[in-house]
Amino acid sequence: MMQALAEFLGADTMLEFAWILIGLAGQALFMGRFLVQWIASEKARRSVIPLAFWWFSIGGAAVLLAYAIHRGDPVFILGQSLGFFIYARNLWLIRAERRGADVTPPPPPTA
Repeated sequence: MMQALAEFLGADTMLEFAWILIGLAGQALFMGRFLVQWIASEKARRSVIPLAFWWFSIGGAAVLLAYAIHRGDPVFILGQSLGFFIYARNLWLIRAERRGADVTPPPPPTA
């Protein structure tokens, strides 16, 4: 059964099959974040981005970055690296806001 699945997914070795499963797990995390966001928005009857969205995002980015590094794909590595830092920054800002830190943006420049 596992061998047939590995062949179906194009894996030549069991190690490569394991890496394909890791990549699929990362994609599942990314898909999960959109489901979380959609459900939260439907419940609120407005567009919201719950904290879980950012955790799924950073988890998916970390797993997919590991997969991209294994595959040696510079485009995929760059894309996931940037996303990882953006998601981490959003979590940091949320944490700071909840602790009462000043995270308000600077005022717009005057003309």
